[in-house]
Amino acid sequence: MKIVAIHHDGEALALFQKIGVDPYGIGAMTPKTRHVNILLSARPCKVANILKQEMLSLGADAAVSRGSVSCAVEATDVLLMGTHKQIGALAGKIENQPFGLDVLARDLRVLLGRLEKKPLLLKTVKREIVLGERTLIMGVLNVTPDSFSDGRRYLNFSSAVNRGLQMAEEGADIIDIGGESTRPGAKTVALKEEIARVVPVVEELSAKLTIPLSVDTMKAGVADKALKAGAEIVNDVSALSGDRKMASVVRKASAALVLMHMRGIPADMQEGDLRYADPTGEIFMFLEKAVQKALAAGISRERLVVDPGIGFGKTHADNCRILNKLCEFRALGLPLLVGTSRKAFIGSVTGDAVDRRMEGTAATVAAAVMNGCHIIRVHDVAAMKKVAAMTDAIVRAGMDS
Repeated sequence: MKIVAIHHDGEALALFQKIGVDPYGIGAMTPKTRHVNILLSARPCKVANILKQEMLSLGADAAVSRGSVSCAVEATDVLLMGTHKQIGALAGKIENQPFGLDVLARDLRVLLGRLEKKPLLLKTVKREIVLGERTLIMGVLNVTPDSFSDGRRYLNFSSAVNRGLQMAEEGADIIDIGGESTRPGAKTVALKEEIARVVPVVEELSAKLTIPLSVDTMKAGVADKALKAGAEIVNDVSALSGDRKMASVVRKASAALVLMHMRGIPADMQEGDLRYADPTGEIFMFLEKAVQKALAAGISRERLVVDPGIGFGKTHADNCRILNKLCEFRALGLPLLVGTSRKAFIGSVTGDAVDRRMEGTAATVAAAVMNGCHIIRVHDVAAMKKVAAMTDAIVRAGMDS
């Protein structure tokens, strides 16, 4: 006998067909191969007890506080543990019950839909980008004097344009152009200066390339000029909190928007107590609120990407924990971007200086792809494209069986 790892429906289908399972049986049993753990926060004990009993009746289970059964506690977290089919059945059993269980049933169905491994669509003003078939490469182009990795290297207009063209030739799917460093301790750049650095480069590359360009900025004024010059994506590390006009600029331009998690601002994000009680949980809630803010401003879900903000106000250990549990962000139902390239937490493990972190970056890229990342943001495009391609092949092995 042996243990069989089933990572997706394609693998389950291939195994069922090999066994000779009836087609009807395949449809009924496939959801039983997908297990999920869902944590519900602070539910009244009467709700927790209903969920516990309903899950047990389905052959699944729910973990609750020991004082929940007797209602010795007012509320308890609830961990639902079951297959996708059992969670779906739970939603059916509670959809007409009181105490807010009808709302929970709706939310559970939405969550199950988001957990399906299927391609996502990212819309920009110029195109629709399919995400999920392979990992896309976003090349970093810093037109700055003080970026942690390549400051001053591409500050000159010609060198910046040439680097952009080189990254495209190396296989970049997107080029992310920034005129203000977001490294820890970085100082703010004046609006006019940032526009002067970024916009001419965007304009020139837009005329010479067919791949989408992104502008890395927290300023609505920079985003507006860059979008008019040919950019299609705004990469906002402040997640719309840096400039109240940003959402309006993005909406009017029909641009795509990256929402990133960060504590504070680059100047102070690595100061003070950086610890999280629950890193992915807190980041998830932050991004969920940022998404709702974008939606309320009129930006559609098809134009949104989320980024957990590796290296932005986190400890080195928490950066590793986030990569390890990256798949939890699938519950947002949006494309996931990850940027680990050459960052300090890699050096904390390998002992390498910033210009010698290629191997460490490769490991983080592979981990991100394995755990569901759709776009990786990197400096070394050619090398990381190969890493992503190899990891994609491993992840998708068996899908077409």
